[in-house]
Amino acid sequence: MSDFLDRIETVQAEEADVHRLFGGSGASYRGVQKGLKRRWGPQKYNRMMYEAMKLTADVFEGKKHLHLLQEALGTADFPLLFGDIIDRQLLANYRETPQTYRNYCRVSTVPDFRLVKRFMINYAEGRLPRVEQLAEYPEVKLGDGVFQYGVAKYGKKIPFDWETMINDDLDALKDIPARFGRSARRTEEFFATTLFVDANGPIAGFYNTANKNRIHTENGASSNNPALTIQGLQDAILVLDSMLDFDGEPIVVDAVHLVVPPGLRVTAQNILNGTELWINLATATTSPPQQQLHTVNWMKGMVKLSVNYYIPRVATSANGNTSWWLFADPGTSRPALEMGFLRGHEDPEIFSKDPNAMRIGGGTATLLDGDFDTDSIQYKVRAVMGGVQIDPRATVASNGSGS
Repeated sequence: MSDFLDRIETVQAEEADVHRLFGGSGASYRGVQKGLKRRWGPQKYNRMMYEAMKLTADVFEGKKHLHLLQEALGTADFPLLFGDIIDRQLLANYRETPQTYRNYCRVSTVPDFRLVKRFMINYAEGRLPRVEQLAEYPEVKLGDGVFQYGVAKYGKKIPFDWETMINDDLDALKDIPARFGRSARRTEEFFATTLFVDANGPIAGFYNTANKNRIHTENGASSNNPALTIQGLQDAILVLDSMLDFDGEPIVVDAVHLVVPPGLRVTAQNILNGTELWINLATATTSPPQQQLHTVNWMKGMVKLSVNYYIPRVATSANGNTSWWLFADPGTSRPALEMGFLRGHEDPEIFSKDPNAMRIGGGTATLLDGDFDTDSIQYKVRAVMGGVQIDPRATVASNGSGS
């Protein structure tokens, strides 16, 4: 352990102090990570990261005493490495938390906080007309559409007191990345859900008669707003396959995403995981008597299931547990929705508040010395996102009410 601390002290002599590295009122650990890699080089950085993580793990597992970690945290450079560990734990929890919106929304980046525009060029994709001998080629005109949105900041901070750090610091720090990671992912999932769900289920301004994307008889379905059944899903695919582009040409959809609330999870899995479909070919009153066609479940290969737990949290007035949606895969066709993230800040970032105290007699205060007045230590998480509805012809929906 002494050899480890000696190397830390050597690095401390070579590098600037915490205040110069961080600067300002807060510091992003991801920025510090990049700075350390540039100064130390990949090999030295990885070695220091390994030693810092090994020491932390040994204290967690009771192999080494707590005071060794507290002693290391008193140096100027180890908090940066420990902060990098926290940042990596944040990203690990963020990426492991269940999420669905990336399955059926297009994800992009935006340069800044100003409104960004998404242009859509229409027409000129229809069938070619016949051109008679010596006749002029007919002209066609392009049309366009535009959608715009902006991103906004989302975040929060968690303070804890210095006494907690001394008495039970490992649990306090260990818990922060997991909480921040889940919080960021949940915020994204909720925001994306509000792009296609309102208090009554499918957003009426997006799913309506004009857009022809309601699962209704007017659009070829056998009933209005059917419940999620094999017949209802067949009707949804029929309505989606009936969509035409601006030239009146069919839109080919190869793969779709079925989005359901948790209340329909079992129903959806039963439909998609069945090995066979039994289809009635005639009614009981016909002659010859009713017949059935047994076929492999072709829906399993075409339809991918996404269970969105925030649908009933948004659809609080009605249909929160019965509504369901089909989305054309955003990677193969024009997307129905887009989620945007600020360039360079696509993932959530964790920050700590710089100490505002100085030790009398020398020595630079570290991040874990806390605030001068209260000794509090604060961590903050920030995420930047936005979104917009784009093409209603890439999605259909039913509120499941049967009416």
